[in-house]
Amino acid sequence: MKPPGAASDCEVNSRQCLQRDAASLNRACVCPGFDHEQLRDQMKMRWKQMGIGDTVERMQSNWLAAVPLYVDAADIASMARVAKSLEVVVRNPAYLKAIAPWCPERPANEPNSPGGVLGFNFHIAGNAPPQLIEVNTNPGGLLLGLPIAQAVQACAPDRMQSPTDLETVEQRVVQVMAHEWLCQKGQQPLHNMAIVDDSPETQFLYPEFLLYRDLFSRYGYAARIAAPEQLLHHGGKLCLDGPDGLEVDMAYNRLTDFSLHEPSHASLREAFAAGHVAVSPHPHALYADKRNLTLLSDHAFLHNAGLPQDTVDILLASVPTTVQLNAENRDRLWSERRQWFFKPATGFGSRASYRGDKLTRRVWDDMPSMPYVAQALVVPGQRHLQTDAPPLKFDIRCFAYAGEPVLFLARLYQGQTTNFRTPNGGFSPVLTLRDSA
Repeated sequence: MKPPGAASDCEVNSRQCLQRDAASLNRACVCPGFDHEQLRDQMKMRWKQMGIGDTVERMQSNWLAAVPLYVDAADIASMARVAKSLEVVVRNPAYLKAIAPWCPERPANEPNSPGGVLGFNFHIAGNAPPQLIEVNTNPGGLLLGLPIAQAVQACAPDRMQSPTDLETVEQRVVQVMAHEWLCQKGQQPLHNMAIVDDSPETQFLYPEFLLYRDLFSRYGYAARIAAPEQLLHHGGKLCLDGPDGLEVDMAYNRLTDFSLHEPSHASLREAFAAGHVAVSPHPHALYADKRNLTLLSDHAFLHNAGLPQDTVDILLASVPTTVQLNAENRDRLWSERRQWFFKPATGFGSRASYRGDKLTRRVWDDMPSMPYVAQALVVPGQRHLQTDAPPLKFDIRCFAYAGEPVLFLARLYQGQTTNFRTPNGGFSPVLTLRDSA
């Protein structure tokens, strides 16, 4: 029943594999699910053909996890319901009014579109539904994680499967961009695309930018990777490398300046506001600002906002209590800090985020320099690798567009937050477990 390269000391036999739930399999099953060396060789060959072999070699050691993660079907369905529910909330007038104090001024012609593929990050907490830790508007890992998910050979294929159709993921990504283009530019033809991030060649996930460039090119678009400084808004056009350079029709936005307020992003911001370029994900705070979680976990707000009752119930069961850190509650939250996780409201990538029991007084005293939220601590689940090694923590990222999941991917790690520095950690494929017979 084990795939090639399966661990010889797996404690789970075939019969038990069909009977156990995800939590017990994550404790006892150490089958890798795929041949790591074969997958690495295949990916190296593809990336070498794309001219990025050296770049990938430097990042490869700790980005591909040693084992898949098992998730019960009920938890997959719960995460999908949260993604769908958020799409209901962000169109609610009471929600739009409530986020106005921290939402940057939105362009008058902001497109009425979902914005792009979102990343919903969850912790699975015992018998409770998966808990939504945060939402990312420009999540990384979708195309890097796809070949990992496709390589998995389930030990019990009659019971285990990928939660989404892996064969259509690339097509769906292109369809997302086409739909965003349609919402923003109508029936105009789309020719040229730019994948935009600050100093893109230095980004850890730069290889994924090349995968996107390759994907867009295969579907007939001219695609370039660019830093925002290379863009010039001039004469009603956004051009790459000067006024006579390539005209950019659409930007795939990987910037973490979600409002595009930094000076170096002015050309992209101005072109988007003028309707001269389509941008996806487009710059708004409907999803990414962590202060939004204070509303999504607020019983009174959700009930008074006129939302459907099922949406209210899903969010209250799935979003940990989150509050803004302010002068009135600072002393109380410090005294209760072991119960909380502190995050900068506009942060990304777990930067300047602190688990309360690890927080020092010096850092605490410096935190008022930027807006923070405190989120009720949800201890992440654990994935065991072998009997004599410490378990790794995990979170699950649901990539979704317009509330519909595209791919589920886990990240295994040690430490306070997710990282790619943990041996045997990194991106891990997710296998759904159908209910046992």
